[in-house]
Amino acid sequence: MKTIDLCGIWSLKAVGEDKSYPVTVPGSVLSCYIENGVIDDPFYRDNEYAANELFWKDYEFVRSFDVPEEELTKRSCELVCHGLDTLCDIFINGSKVAETDNMHRTYIFDVKKCLRAGENVIKIVCRSVHKYRTEYVDSRGREIHNVQEGGTKGNEYIRKAHSMFGWDWGPAIPDAGIWRDIEVRCHNEPVIDEVIFHQEHNENLVALRAEVRLDEKSRAGLESHVEVCLTGPDGRVIEKTGADTENGRCCLDFEIANPSLWWPVGLGEQPLYTVKVSADGYEKSYRIGLRTLTVSQDKDEWGSEFCFIVNGVKFFSMGANYIPEDVVYSRITKERTRKLIEDAVRANYNTLRVWGGGYYPWDEFYDICDEMGVVVWQDFMFACNVYDVSEHFAENVAAEVRDNVKRLRHHASLGLWCGNNEIESAWACWDSFKGHDPSFIDDYLHLFEDVIPRALRECDDVTFYWPSSPSSYGSFKDVESEDVGDVHYWKVWHGFLPFDDYRKHFFRFCSEFGFQSFPLEKTVDSYTLPEDRNVFSEIMESHQKNSSANGKILAYLAQNFLYPKDFSSLLYVSQILQAVAMKTGVEHFRRNRGRCMGALYWQINDNWPVASWASIDYYGRWKACQYYAADFYAPLAGSLLVEKNNATAWAANESRTDRTMKVVMSVKSVDLRTLATAEYEVKVPAFTSLQIGQIEIPESAADVKSKCFVEAVFTDDSGRMRVEAEPLKLYKHMKLEKAEIECQVTELNDRYEYHLSSKSFAPFTELVLKEGDGIFSENYIHLTGTDRVITLMKADMSEPCKSGVEVRSLQDTY
Repeated sequence: MKTIDLCGIWSLKAVGEDKSYPVTVPGSVLSCYIENGVIDDPFYRDNEYAANELFWKDYEFVRSFDVPEEELTKRSCELVCHGLDTLCDIFINGSKVAETDNMHRTYIFDVKKCLRAGENVIKIVCRSVHKYRTEYVDSRGREIHNVQEGGTKGNEYIRKAHSMFGWDWGPAIPDAGIWRDIEVRCHNEPVIDEVIFHQEHNENLVALRAEVRLDEKSRAGLESHVEVCLTGPDGRVIEKTGADTENGRCCLDFEIANPSLWWPVGLGEQPLYTVKVSADGYEKSYRIGLRTLTVSQDKDEWGSEFCFIVNGVKFFSMGANYIPEDVVYSRITKERTRKLIEDAVRANYNTLRVWGGGYYPWDEFYDICDEMGVVVWQDFMFACNVYDVSEHFAENVAAEVRDNVKRLRHHASLGLWCGNNEIESAWACWDSFKGHDPSFIDDYLHLFEDVIPRALRECDDVTFYWPSSPSSYGSFKDVESEDVGDVHYWKVWHGFLPFDDYRKHFFRFCSEFGFQSFPLEKTVDSYTLPEDRNVFSEIMESHQKNSSANGKILAYLAQNFLYPKDFSSLLYVSQILQAVAMKTGVEHFRRNRGRCMGALYWQINDNWPVASWASIDYYGRWKACQYYAADFYAPLAGSLLVEKNNATAWAANESRTDRTMKVVMSVKSVDLRTLATAEYEVKVPAFTSLQIGQIEIPESAADVKSKCFVEAVFTDDSGRMRVEAEPLKLYKHMKLEKAEIECQVTELNDRYEYHLSSKSFAPFTELVLKEGDGIFSENYIHLTGTDRVITLMKADMSEPCKSGVEVRSLQDTY
């Protein structure tokens, strides 16, 4: 086979205009115009609105390429488009080859008749999605209202990432272009269409079958000899075997004795086997993990559980929701994605949910999750919308499902397929969905409970399918039940309820819950001028896509903290709010392990610099919440719960081995006098959560609660130590003394050490590099009388440390 790579430099211009610009493919209108200085940075101030207007135009991408004469003698010449965004007309040498209308699909077209020996010209015209959505006529004459906050009316008509039209955390800039690889391939022999792996697990033995299927179009009745080579995680070849296809298919079987099983991070190792499949010189390579992985819905005393079960072991899912990492998709690189997933694992995630309003990530995303042991909850790309499920739409979606399932099903990290985000619950509960033609509900059921699962089972009859998130049973049965299925809980935040409302609920699996904060000050500086730096300025509100949310942050702040003295302090306290909110929820869910078996907060990342629910901002900077996640998602985590005149300490062990946890509980005054203390050391069995200690609030503290707090110092059997502290009154009513924090810095070969101490209680002590960025071993800590050492590895810094760190605590904000 000869592959002619069409990636690289193309020419781009708006249709009807003369001026053209070089563009690197994979690339887009935005990537081209930004790189060539045609438009200003769309993320700066309010430039997003001008960028959105670009997409009322059509654009054409053009390049030439050479085809050797001998390639045209081959039986098949195909154009392979791995990602076209979205409404595209394709021309080769002036002849129209095809039209496309789905950015989530891989398209393969026969182009042999259009090609000529020597130079060829390909042109791809991307038609305006704005024109399409405004001119679209429903297949049955119905009207769809705009049902999604922050979105653009009509985005549901186009199989394009919904969030490119705006969301309640992202701008509306519906880019266009060639967003994945593109090539021409010429060949005589059939090509491999797909390889399906079947695993049968027995004691100390895995039977592995590789079912190889040739592409029917390129096969044209021909057969091939297929060879398969299986290599172990150590790089040694386990077995090579071969077989001839019959009717374009063959199966090759392997027995793997004493297999190395794949486990999610924290539960074991992630060994990967390599399977190379070749047919007449055409080769595909896969990395697979040997494991069983599904979702258990066993009935229990509370209803039916909802939890992942791997290799027979039920585990608590800990993580967050993932959205596209950039508005400009060509800037989402393998290196950037690896860094994000590394940051997730560093914060003790074992699960990521790929949310349905974005895109199906590149293969590398799943490769990295395989390597790092992160289970993927994979939505199909539908979210918060009403769809006109015409015959063409259904066929288009079925093809989209088959393309992506074939591409992703072999990954060890793939935990489940989910039909959509929030559409079942929206039909049942959202005011914005009311008033639509009832036939849209029939369309919903047809799409998510027939078309998609049927196309899925054609390609993957093993991986668990869940029709919607949240859902209880599907088919609109008991949609908001807390006793079965998964839940999105938003009454904290959208419903204005206080953080401790989480403790009133006992969800089986909470796959969305969240709280907003502003990003770090360096990030805000990147998109504002000094005069913009008021949270109610036009620019700050433009970088906040959830209606009235800046005011909501302040309302929650008023419930908990004194009003900050300046803009910088407000940004910092907003992050404390977010961290405390998520900590409150997750710790409650983990204390009720068994009843609740998953907590995925909304969201890990941003696609531009913005105030949002993300715990890592657009530039990769950790907010307070991400640091807190490393603690509340720790495999062996301690938590402190203060209720009235009693405090309890808890431990949650999400590992396969019994552990030991020691806790020293103290009631202290803000000037760090100890008023009462208790010490416990408890065995914490594998996969359990239990109370390990308690302490009563003495009368000497009860009378002066505004000057006292409870401290719990947790030390596990590895020596890992964490300090928890809870005030006896709301922080805004605490009489905290001014904290004079001493910070001494020691530079070693590979790291900096920051030695911190304070003579008074210093809650939420923050370290921020004055220049550059870095990830500290911990941050936003409580200084409670014990000297603390925080490390910063030089490998975790964006640049050498030149001007030191800034240190502040809550007392510095008012």
